[in-house]
Amino acid sequence: MAFSDDIVRQAFERANEQCECNRRTHSHFRTPCGKPLVWKNRGVSAQGGWEAHHYSTSGGDTLANCEILCATCYKSVG
Repeated sequence: MAFSDDIVRQAFERANEQCECNRRTHSHFRTPCGKPLVWKNRGVSAQGGWEAHHYSTSGGDTLANCEILCATCYKSVG
Protein backbone atom coordinates (compact mmCIF):
# COMPACT_ATOMS: atom_id res chain seq x y z
CA MET A 1 0.00 0.00 0.00
CA ALA A 2 1.28 3.40 -0.95
CA PHE A 3 -0.37 6.78 -1.11
CA SER A 4 -0.37 8.67 -4.39
CA ASP A 5 1.59 11.92 -4.52
CA ASP A 6 -1.73 13.79 -4.78
CA ILE A 7 -3.11 12.19 -1.59
CA VAL A 8 0.13 12.93 0.30
CA ARG A 9 0.07 16.57 -0.85
CA GLN A 10 -3.55 16.97 0.23
CA ALA A 11 -2.87 15.38 3.62
CA PHE A 12 0.21 17.57 4.15
CA GLU A 13 -1.85 20.69 3.38
CA ARG A 14 -4.70 19.50 5.65
CA ALA A 15 -2.12 19.06 8.45
CA ASN A 16 -0.96 22.66 7.97
CA GLU A 17 2.60 21.39 7.67
CA GLN A 18 2.49 20.01 11.24
CA CYS A 19 2.56 16.54 12.76
CA GLU A 20 -1.01 15.23 13.21
CA CYS A 21 -0.18 12.54 15.79
CA ASN A 22 -2.42 12.57 18.85
CA ARG A 23 -1.66 9.17 20.36
CA ARG A 24 -2.00 9.07 24.11
CA THR A 25 1.05 6.83 24.42
CA HIS A 26 3.32 9.60 23.10
CA SER A 27 4.72 12.46 25.15
CA HIS A 28 2.13 14.91 23.78
CA PHE A 29 -0.69 12.68 25.21
CA ARG A 30 -3.82 13.11 23.05
CA THR A 31 -2.87 16.61 22.01
CA PRO A 32 -1.64 16.89 18.43
CA CYS A 33 2.15 16.77 18.35
CA GLY A 34 2.24 19.84 16.12
CA LYS A 35 5.93 19.74 15.24
CA PRO A 36 6.56 21.88 12.15
CA LEU A 37 7.36 19.86 9.02
CA VAL A 38 9.15 20.67 5.78
CA TRP A 39 7.74 19.29 2.51
CA LYS A 40 11.16 18.42 1.07
CA ASN A 41 12.08 16.49 4.25
CA ARG A 42 9.74 13.54 3.64
CA GLY A 43 11.48 10.36 4.78
CA VAL A 44 14.24 12.31 6.56
CA SER A 45 15.03 11.92 10.27
CA ALA A 46 16.32 15.51 10.60
CA GLN A 47 14.37 18.47 11.95
CA GLY A 48 11.24 18.94 9.86
CA GLY A 49 11.33 15.31 8.72
CA TRP A 50 8.06 13.47 8.26
CA GLU A 51 6.21 10.60 6.58
CA ALA A 52 2.67 9.73 5.51
CA HIS A 53 1.16 6.91 7.57
CA HIS A 54 -2.00 4.81 7.28
CA TYR A 55 -4.43 5.23 10.17
CA SER A 56 -5.63 1.70 9.47
CA THR A 57 -3.95 -1.05 7.45
CA SER A 58 -7.36 -2.03 6.08
CA GLY A 59 -8.44 1.52 5.20
CA GLY A 60 -6.81 1.81 1.79
CA ASP A 61 -4.75 4.57 0.25
CA THR A 62 -7.30 7.34 0.72
CA LEU A 63 -7.01 10.85 2.12
CA ALA A 64 -9.23 9.86 5.05
CA ASN A 65 -6.78 7.08 5.94
CA CYS A 66 -3.64 9.20 5.62
CA GLU A 67 -2.01 10.95 8.56
CA ILE A 68 1.12 13.07 8.45
CA LEU A 69 3.61 12.25 11.20
CA CYS A 70 6.92 13.81 12.20
CA ALA A 71 9.89 11.47 12.02
CA THR A 72 9.82 10.88 15.79
CA CYS A 73 6.13 9.91 15.92
CA TYR A 74 6.43 7.85 12.74
CA LYS A 75 9.24 5.79 14.27
CA SER A 76 7.14 5.23 17.40
CA VAL A 77 4.14 3.85 15.48
CA GLY A 78 6.23 2.13 12.74
